[in-house]
Amino acid sequence: MRLNSAPICSESFVLDSSLKTNVLEKFARTKIVATIGPASNSPEVLKELILAGADVFRLNMAHGSRKDHEDAINNIRMVADELEIPIGILVDLAGPKIRLGQLFEDPLQLSNGDVVKFVRGTESKSADELTCLFEPMIDEVSVGDEVVLADGLARLVVTEKQNDMLTCVVGDGGTIRSRQGVNLPATKLSIPALGEVDKQKAIWAAKWDVDFVSLSFVSRAEEINELKSLLASHNSKALAIAKIEKAEALNQLDSIVKASNGIMVARGDLGVEIPIEKTPAAQKKIIRCCQKYRKPVIVATQMLESMHNSKQPTRAEVTDVANAILDGADACMLSGETAIGIYPSVAVTMMNRIALETEQTFDKQESVVTAQGLETKWDAFDAVVFGSAQIAKRVDAGLVVIANTSTKGALFKSKQRDFIPTLAVTDDPKSYREMSLYWGVIPSFSDKSLHDIRIRTYVDAWAKRYTVLESGTPMVIITDIEVLSGVHNSVLLSHLS
Repeated sequence: MRLNSAPICSESFVLDSSLKTNVLEKFARTKIVATIGPASNSPEVLKELILAGADVFRLNMAHGSRKDHEDAINNIRMVADELEIPIGILVDLAGPKIRLGQLFEDPLQLSNGDVVKFVRGTESKSADELTCLFEPMIDEVSVGDEVVLADGLARLVVTEKQNDMLTCVVGDGGTIRSRQGVNLPATKLSIPALGEVDKQKAIWAAKWDVDFVSLSFVSRAEEINELKSLLASHNSKALAIAKIEKAEALNQLDSIVKASNGIMVARGDLGVEIPIEKTPAAQKKIIRCCQKYRKPVIVATQMLESMHNSKQPTRAEVTDVANAILDGADACMLSGETAIGIYPSVAVTMMNRIALETEQTFDKQESVVTAQGLETKWDAFDAVVFGSAQIAKRVDAGLVVIANTSTKGALFKSKQRDFIPTLAVTDDPKSYREMSLYWGVIPSFSDKSLHDIRIRTYVDAWAKRYTVLESGTPMVIITDIEVLSGVHNSVLLSHLS
C-alpha cells in the first residue's frame, strides 16, 4: 500500500490508470526494505523497485564510499518526489564486525582436528597461524571459548592461552579467506556497539536527514539510547533501529525493544552467535516482543538468497518469507538480492507476491494482534484508535482514516493487523516517510496544516483519485485535532461522497 496523495492539488503527477484501479489491492500490507548497491543505485532501477513494491531503501555502511551513499540518497529522493510515493531511507551502521587478518595461504582449508594458533598482528607468517583485526581478542577470549569463522563455515575451540597466542583445535572444518568475519559467541567483548567510526557515520546520516538508523550488534538498551542521543544532538529525528544478532541481546530483549524505535531480526550473525537451530524460535520471540511494545520489526538476511542469480526463489525461501509474515513481521528485507543481484526488481516483485498471498490467509474479521497482546499502558488516543477499528468492522467500512501529525496513531493501528485499508494523513514530512515502515498503512502528506483542511473533503479527493471505492462507502475518521470546541481524540463515522 504505497500510493499517496501528496499533494492532492498537484498537477505534475500523471496517475497510471492501472494503479488507480489497484491501489488498495496491488501492494502487500507487509512492507519491503530493499538494499541499495551497484545493481540498484541508478534512478531507473530505483523507480522499478518502487513500482514493484519497495517501501524503504537500506544503505549498508559496510560497503561503498560516502559519495556512493550520497548519490544514492539524492537519486532516491528525486525518484520518490517524481512518483509522489513516500520512501524511507535506512542507514545501516556496520558495527563492531571482527575480521580475520591476512592469511599466509589464501584461501586456507581447515580440517577437523587441525591445530591452529591466533597470534597478534594483522598478517599470518605460516599456514597454521591466524590473526585478527580486533587487537584485544587474545586478551579477552578464554580457554573453552568457541571461535566461529566465515559466518559459520569453520568452528574452533580454544584449548590453550598464552600472553600472545591462542591455541585452537578445529572442530568443524571449512575453507576460510582473508578478512572474513570472526564471531565469539561465548566471549564478553569490550568493543562497543557504537564505535567512533559508526558515530561519524551516524552524524553524517543526521546531516542527510535520513529516516532510520540501525545499530549492529546491540547487546544492551544503553547502546541504543546512546545512538538516539547522538542523533538528537545533531537535530535528527531519525528512528533508531536495534539489530538483534547476539545472544546477549536476546537476554536483554525487553529493555532493548522498549528503548528502540524499531527492531531488525538480523539472522545472519544471530545464526552464528547462537546455535543455528535456535534461530527460528528466536525470530518468533523477537517479533512477539515487538508486538507487545508496539515497535515495527524487520526480518532480514537470506530471505530470497537464490535470487542473486535466479528469477525464481526456492520453495524453502518462499516459505521462509511467508512464515516471517505469519509471525507478525512489519517488513521483510532484501540484501544482496537487490544490492548486487542480477534481478533486483524481480526479487522485490516476488516478495510482494508472496506477502499478498500470505496475507490472504489471515482472518479478515479479527485482528492478528489483539488488544491483549499489546503493552497495557494506553492513553486516550490509543483507546480511540482501537475502538475505531471495532466500529469500522461493524459498519463494513471501506476505509479507516487517521488524521494525526505524529505517527503514534498509525503505529498502533498497524499493530492491530486488521484488513480495513488505513489512510494516515499527516502534515509532517518526517512522519510521512516514517510510516513507510508501518504494516498496512498508506501514508498521505498534506501540504497544509491539518488544522486548516477539511479532512472529509481531503479523503473524498484521495479516494476518487486512487481507489474504486463507491460513493456512499462508509469510512471511519480518527483525529486528535479539535473538531468541536474543547473536544479532542474523536471518532467520526461518515461516507464517501
